[in-house]
Amino acid sequence: MTYQAMQERLLRLKNNRAFELFVVAVIIVSALEIGAKTYELPTFAYSLTSVLDVFITVFFLFEITVRFIAEPNKKDFFKSGWNVFDTLVVVVSLIPIQDSEMALLARLVRVFRVLRMVSIIPELRVLINSLLKALPQLGYVVLLLFIIFYIYAAVGSYLFKDINPFLWGNIARSMLTLFRVMTFEDWTDVQYETMEIYPMSWLYYMTFIFLTTFAFLNMVIGIVVSVMEEEHKREAALTSTEPTLDDLHCEIKELKAMVKQLAEQTPKS
Repeated sequence: MTYQAMQERLLRLKNNRAFELFVVAVIIVSALEIGAKTYELPTFAYSLTSVLDVFITVFFLFEITVRFIAEPNKKDFFKSGWNVFDTLVVVVSLIPIQDSEMALLARLVRVFRVLRMVSIIPELRVLINSLLKALPQLGYVVLLLFIIFYIYAAVGSYLFKDINPFLWGNIARSMLTLFRVMTFEDWTDVQYETMEIYPMSWLYYMTFIFLTTFAFLNMVIGIVVSVMEEEHKREAALTSTEPTLDDLHCEIKELKAMVKQLAEQTPKS
């Protein structure tokens, strides 16, 4: 068998739906195996998980090899961040766990094998890519949110420090208290405690909640949704099978050539 024939077979295997589902099933089994090892297991169960771990590692090595060989241009394989991630996870998983100085690293990397689900399922890749592309815009929102936190924490520390030093003793504790307020974790207890001394302090909490929870978090959601829609459109454009204008021009030229050829072959009366 030539290398080209083997490459074509592996490409068909890679694109086979049943093979993709089997890879997903192995990833799920890997996740369950990792979770099972966090419990105290009997000897036979521990032996079973060890055998499963070897099988999963070998299968992932086989699967990444199939993907690499099936790639027509090997340089393009490593241009994909997901392929680089999968390769690193598989390579580090080959480190033997028993009696090794890198045993802890090997165990931690095996936990990250669950993330391979993202690289296998296109819908999950779209979600992650959307979040990554939204980070530059989210950075400015987070910066503005931090400024609001800092201002309110400074004001809260000056006003409420004597009321409850544990919550408002310094600006760092005040920011933690404000995070509790923003997430609505028993925030009314904090508010009523300060209202006993400052009856109008409810304005402090209401304005802070409005600016953070209602305004900024909705801005974050809006940015992520907008980027996600753009990513879905891009994926749809890449996978679209509708003919383009250039395809239609080529088909018209081919039809004209066929008509001309038939006209030349038809005997004149």
